[in-house]
This record gives sequence, structure tokens and C-alpha cells, in this order.
Amino acid sequence: MNKQMHTKTFKIFTLGCKVNQWESAFFRTALEDMGWEEAREDPCGLAIVNTCIVTQKASHQSRQAIRRFIRENPGALVVAAGCYAQVYPEELGEIEGLDMIIGNTLKYALPELVSMRGPRDRPQLFVKPFAGRVPLEPLEVKNFAERTRAYLKVQDGCETFCSYCIVPRARGPYRSLELDHVLWSLEGLADQGFKEVVLTGIHLGKYGVDLHQETDLAGLLAEIGKRQFPLRIRLSSLEPGEINDAIIEMVASEPWLCRHFHVPLQSGDARVLKAMGRTYSPEDYRSLILKIREKVPLAAIGADVMVGFPFEGEKEFQNTLKLAKSLPVSYLHVFPYSPRKGTPAEKLGNPIPPDVVKQRARCMRDLGLRKRADFWNLCVGIEFEVLVEKWEEEHPPVVQGLTDNYLSVRFPSHCNPGEMTRLLLRKEYLDVEEAENTFHP
Repeated sequence: MNKQMHTKTFKIFTLGCKVNQWESAFFRTALEDMGWEEAREDPCGLAIVNTCIVTQKASHQSRQAIRRFIRENPGALVVAAGCYAQVYPEELGEIEGLDMIIGNTLKYALPELVSMRGPRDRPQLFVKPFAGRVPLEPLEVKNFAERTRAYLKVQDGCETFCSYCIVPRARGPYRSLELDHVLWSLEGLADQGFKEVVLTGIHLGKYGVDLHQETDLAGLLAEIGKRQFPLRIRLSSLEPGEINDAIIEMVASEPWLCRHFHVPLQSGDARVLKAMGRTYSPEDYRSLILKIREKVPLAAIGADVMVGFPFEGEKEFQNTLKLAKSLPVSYLHVFPYSPRKGTPAEKLGNPIPPDVVKQRARCMRDLGLRKRADFWNLCVGIEFEVLVEKWEEEHPPVVQGLTDNYLSVRFPSHCNPGEMTRLLLRKEYLDVEEAENTFHP
């Protein structure tokens, strides 16, 4: 495997969550600062796959992407980074043609590590254990794949250890970005012209638990509000027990804070929730969603729903379906249970037949589409602020944009991508194709 990089060009393929998207943007920024250039179509000298292992499908897609990069970029230095590399490096080490495996603990050294690469017969391994609750380092990120919206990772790590989830092993303990560094990063993104920033984290609601100064997510938002940045803030997924009255009241009253909550449900059955290691009841979840809808009537409320978890019989599934039907949620992100090696749920046995899982997923997704249509109808005839994201057609001019409450719209406009505009919502403005592919921020 004696490869030499013949050009200082790179490609990055990213799987998984918005935290991964942010980290790939860091790779892009750091490499360009070191004189690298991102390749578009031609083969490159450096190919990076930022991997995901949250499900078996994500793991499979990660391996596929690595093999495709090896095949399409002969002679390139091929790197597998991220969660798969952190937890199962030995599996990746079996892929012929892979040069480097870099786990999450050393991911931020990737730009320097690839420059030091020498000839090897086996993939070079850069993986080490997590060092504990160490605050995140501030990193400058300038180059996002999306030119109009930016992401800012303010938190990393998870210590919840749900029985089905491999993420705590991949991401380590809670770590937060110091308040001053968050504000510095937001100022930099505003100076670059971004009009929306998504605050993201592996367990965003735990922001601040590891910091010396007493703060939490609500406190962070209050400090952001004082700065009056010329941009709007969107929150990524928050656990049910971490959305308090202060956060709801801020979303209801502050125009710079997007009216959007993504709140994982997973199951609407108490027995299944307990087996999953979730810390709330169906009644707790119902009360929270109804409170959000009461306080923020036009908020988008999304929910994750898992189907096919061990012991989810027909009764348990119907309990979930009944709860989801009864709630004023705006969309559902539905996914089948995927056993992950090394998790407690892997040992539960009692697997649900695949055809039953598919049928349940189809049923729940159909409900999600109806919920989305109901929410759209609720918003028709109301004026919203829209961030224009891209041109769809030039003659006549049609653009695609996103409202603060997470509606993807297509409408006639002369605005350029990155600009804000006011839009009186009409039914024909719904971007159906984009809406069906949208899950959470």
C-alpha cells in the first residue's frame, strides 16, 4: 500500500448527524488553510469518509463509501474517520486499500496526520480512549456544504446509555464549548454572512454540565440573545426531560429563536420505553408536547419513532401509534430498530420478523405524512420569515427556502440565496419532495 499523494486535492463524504456535518466542515476549513483544494469531479489525492454507526445501515453505507472512494480515486490517501473508526476500528482495518483510521478522540488532528503519512502495508491506526469531561476546544469553521445555514457544535458526548444505542461508546462523556467560545464562534459566522446557525450536539440538552461556571442550555440562549447577532438560531434534537419552561418561553417570545423542537419519542409504550432505558413515560411526553403547542402554536414539533424493538408486540406498537396520532406533532422520523454489537439490547433476543417491522414502519411513516400535511394547512395564510437557500428556476425566478418553523417552500422571488424575506404562505408553495426528505435539523 505504498501510495503517494500526487495532488493536494481532497474529497469528503459525510454520513450521519449534524455534528458529523460540522466536523467535516472543520476538515474542509483546516485543509484549505493548509493549501489543499477541494476536488469536484476528478480523482483526488486525499479521500475522507466521516463515518456513522448509529444503525447497521449506516455502518454498511460507511463501508460502501470507503470502498467507492478507493475505487474512484486510484493512488489517493483514503481515510476513515469518526464514530465507526472509534468503536470498531478492527472491522475497518479489513478493507483493502484503506490507509488511515482516525477515531473521534483524534479527529481534529486529521489535517496534520494526513500530511505525515508514510508508506504502510496496513492501515495506520489513530484511536485512543476518551479522557473524560474536558471542555471542547474552539475551532474555526468557515466552509459549509450548505452556503446559507451554518452548524455550530456546542456539545459532544452522551452518558445516557439507552439499551439500543452505541453512541456513548463512539462519542464519550459530556463535553461543552465554553460560553465565550460559543459567542466568538457565532460572531464569526455572522461576519461570514450566515443568516441561520443550528446549535448542535450529541446530547444538546446537557450543555454546560461539565463546565466550571454554572450554566445550561437556557442560560446559553439567554446570553446569545443579549448579543443581538444578525442571525436566527435553531436548536437541534432535545431529549424530553431537558426542555424546560425557560426554553419554551424563549422560543415563544424571541424572534431570533426558531420555532422548532425535535423531541425523540422512540416508543409510546411504557414497557418498551423502560426496556430501552428511556427516562420518561408516555404521559410525560404527551404533557410536554401539549405544553409546547399551547405556548408556541406555530412551532414545528418533530419526533423520532423506533419500530421493531425487541418485545414490541402488536399491543405495544398500537400504543405508540395511538399516542403519535393523538399528539399535535408536525412530522415523524421513523426508523427500524437496528441491533448494535456491544449494546444491552443486542442480548434481549425476541427479534420482530422483518416483514412486520417494515409494515409498522410504513404505517408510521404514512401517519407522519398526514401530520406534516395537517401542520402545513395550519400555517397557510400566515406570513413567515424565510431564509432563501437556493435558486430553483431562473425564468421566471423561483427559489427554495426554509421558514423559521421548518417548512421547506418553493415560491417566486428575486431574492438571492442567503437573504431573508417575508412570505405569505400559500398551499402551492409547499416543497413536497424536499419536505419528505427532511427529518430534523
